[in-house]
Amino acid sequence: MVERMDNPLENTFLPVTSVASGAGTEVLTDVYCYTDQIVNLCFIGDPPRNEWIMIDTGMPGNEKDIVREAEERFGEHARPRAIILTHGHFDHVGTVVELVKHWDVPVYAHKLEMPYLTGRTAYPQPDASVEGGMVAKMSPMFPTAPVDLGHHISHLPEDGTVPEAPNWRWIHTPGHSPGHVSLFRKDDHTLIAGDAFVTVRQDSLYKVFTQQAEINGPPRYLTTNWQAAWDSVKKLQQLQPETAVTGHGPPMSGTALAQGLRKLANEFETLAVPDHGRYLDH
Repeated sequence: MVERMDNPLENTFLPVTSVASGAGTEVLTDVYCYTDQIVNLCFIGDPPRNEWIMIDTGMPGNEKDIVREAEERFGEHARPRAIILTHGHFDHVGTVVELVKHWDVPVYAHKLEMPYLTGRTAYPQPDASVEGGMVAKMSPMFPTAPVDLGHHISHLPEDGTVPEAPNWRWIHTPGHSPGHVSLFRKDDHTLIAGDAFVTVRQDSLYKVFTQQAEINGPPRYLTTNWQAAWDSVKKLQQLQPETAVTGHGPPMSGTALAQGLRKLANEFETLAVPDHGRYLDH
């Protein structure tokens, strides 16, 4: 008997998109970034072999597009060995229940995200009062109800290893959410940052649509602990990543990444933290 799972995001469509929607980018030979409307998910693994993992699961209702993209990359009936969630916000878990049903694969996330992935706790409401563009003003329409993965979701190992990806480590990068994690591969300094920082001004509808590249802090309207978010950015900057894929915006590498991340870490209070907002007291 298959355990029942629940996805309150099912049949939800959010009218936000970008010029990159539906496009895939081979960042490295074994790191592939696919943009689903406005959010990125990653396939980690070499295409000649059907041994790969997926990071995050995109927007609600788009599971068929994601399956098709995976099969184009890894072959017919391809399925990942595991799904790793950087966190549980709607745009990162939108299709996770449907993909687990389709692929029958395990899912992993930080233990502090478990209430939001097992149906127990809704996320705090988005803060539309932060200064910013149209996306910030639209944020009250974004869903906060938790998905319920039941026994299909497990804690990431306490030792920092990433299941089915032996060269990668997970790093706790809270602030945007309590159990937010990023993934790092020391061999080539490759970073999967989630929403710890992003490479597009996520509260601006124009910049989201055009995917204008610039390093920014986490999306303001969903970030609830700004001191923790700043500490997380400093932690990632100290790793000196050479390539980064973030949850929103184009992949970045080289000098642009190094200089932008250093500036963000040094000037986070003026570049990232809103002047006013519901969660500034944190």
